Amino acid sequence: MQAAVLRGTEQVSMEELPRPPLGPGDVLVRVEAATTCGTDLKVFQRGGHPRMITVPSVFGHEFSGTIAAVGATVTGFEKGMRVVANNSAPCYQCVECRRNLPNLCDDLLFINGAYAEYMRVPERVVRTNLLMVPDDMPAAIAAMTEPLACVLNGLDVARFGPGDTVVVNGDGPSGLMMAAMAKQRGARVILCGRAPQRLALAGQFGADVVINYAEVPDQVEAVRAQTEGHRGVDVAIEAVGRPEVWEASVAMARKGGQVIFYGGCPGESVAQLPTGPLHYEQLTLLGVFHNTPYHVRLALRLLSENAWPWASLITHELPLSKLHEAFELMISRKALKVAIVP
Repeated sequence: MQAAVLRGTEQVSMEELPRPPLGPGDVLVRVEAATTCGTDLKVFQRGGHPRMITVPSVFGHEFSGTIAAVGATVTGFEKGMRVVANNSAPCYQCVECRRNLPNLCDDLLFINGAYAEYMRVPERVVRTNLLMVPDDMPAAIAAMTEPLACVLNGLDVARFGPGDTVVVNGDGPSGLMMAAMAKQRGARVILCGRAPQRLALAGQFGADVVINYAEVPDQVEAVRAQTEGHRGVDVAIEAVGRPEVWEASVAMARKGGQVIFYGGCPGESVAQLPTGPLHYEQLTLLGVFHNTPYHVRLALRLLSENAWPWASLITHELPLSKLHEAFELMISRKALKVAIVP
């Protein structure tokens, strides 16, 4: 099979590799579409990931496809079925899993290798997070199950209801998904970003107010000005992964408000947060990571309902041989997601 192998910082080579061998509980999927992700971009730029990727390695983790083969003990799946797999599976045995925090599993199994013609789905993922795709769902839409599941998990830690104001700081695919899902739960949504072509989509994804922070003198004040008496928002969501945006998000929250840190910052990052508002204004700060099998299933159902223009998040389609070009489009912010079609 043809596969994209990450060999170092911004070093990807197209190579011919053997198809992955199958264990008795594994499934082999012929990849129909793999969508690019901000995490993949970070892996590309940094030459790996401490938790998921050790070079050299085939990478990519958002994909859907058709089953090409199944292991001897696999039940419920057979050759020819269209499927999507999450990129992880919890153990359901550790302390965190027993506390119903499977996204924080001590032995969370991650899989990568979607930028290839074939991908092996290991037994634990087959048992936990391999799902059938509806016949009428495009492969690239199904591939977005994983990021939407992460968004849904992030929103479930937030505390808000109909009429509350939520600001989403970030105009990438996750930020737009956050806006849509917050709107679906009845919130008044403010979306902040700096890319005009991305912000142009914000209204389609539920944003009531759109702020280009490159065009305002003070992003925090611009958000607070959209709330009663400049009191601040009920929930501020950081969906960029930059310490300065973490700090700005805290400053946007009202007394008693919540701040959700969704974006992962570079390793060893430090954010400076004022103690006064945290204490005297009783703010709640919450980190959130990854997704759960429950949210994976919910995400696939929401994608299948077509209530939001999911396809507009996929701005380009390229063959596997042009994966490097896909990352260049992301770096230049000309692409939201690129569908890689082997």
